[in-house]
Amino acid sequence: MKKLILFLSAAFLLASCASSKELDALKAKHEQTKEELLTVKNNLTKCLVEKDKYQDRSKDLEGRIAELKKDKENTIQQVENLTVLTKGATENIKETLSQLSKKDKYINKIRAAASKKDSLNLVVAFHLKKELQDGIDDQDIEVNVEKTVVFISISDKLLFKSGSYTITDKASKVLQKVATVVNAQPEMDVMVEGHTDDTPISGNSSLKDNWDLSVKRSTAIVRELENKYDVAPQRLIAAGRSSFIPLVPNDSAENKSKNRRTKIIILPRLNQFFDLLDQKVE
Repeated sequence: MKKLILFLSAAFLLASCASSKELDALKAKHEQTKEELLTVKNNLTKCLVEKDKYQDRSKDLEGRIAELKKDKENTIQQVENLTVLTKGATENIKETLSQLSKKDKYINKIRAAASKKDSLNLVVAFHLKKELQDGIDDQDIEVNVEKTVVFISISDKLLFKSGSYTITDKASKVLQKVATVVNAQPEMDVMVEGHTDDTPISGNSSLKDNWDLSVKRSTAIVRELENKYDVAPQRLIAAGRSSFIPLVPNDSAENKSKNRRTKIIILPRLNQFFDLLDQKVE
């Protein structure tokens, strides 16, 4: 009997020890599981955050894709419109090129005429300088080419006495040489411009003012060229400019002397130029 009790007690003790070990093992397993669960939760939280980020990016990309599709559609429409316009514009371009070609021919004609005129002006200026320097070398005579014309500027002290429009003997010699060159160029006109200083006319009942003096001086030279040196009257123009186009300020006797002058301008006839403009270009 005692043996049986001892056996049962021992068996119970052994069973208790086994249960305690299993319990410790279960506790350890439970702690491990809790740690693993916590790790999984952390990882899940990270995944959810990343998911939100990717969703936002996805929305941005979807919006960008939609914009690109719209841009593509607009580009296609523009290309189609350009294609339609190009078909219509081709004929216009051809017509424009044709017109430009005609204009080029026209411009070349104008340039050729201008070049011819410029060359003629240089020749006229050369002959004037040669004629005037041959026996008359005076600082009061200036020959130059200005824009489209040749001009001779002559100081009035060489042509007229003070306050007078009667031509001097020395002036006649100058005008004879001018007429020689002018008569050699019958296709060009001659304009005579009288200029005065700003000193008012006084003590001369035959002259009203500087306008009157400048006109009568230019008219006197025109008559001299026509009557004495056979320049065709239809080529001659008399003009008076009074004191209103001075070369220098009228603030000294020397400057006033420079402003008292007569300009003889040799210029091409405008009707010839306009006739050229009216020519049709084929």
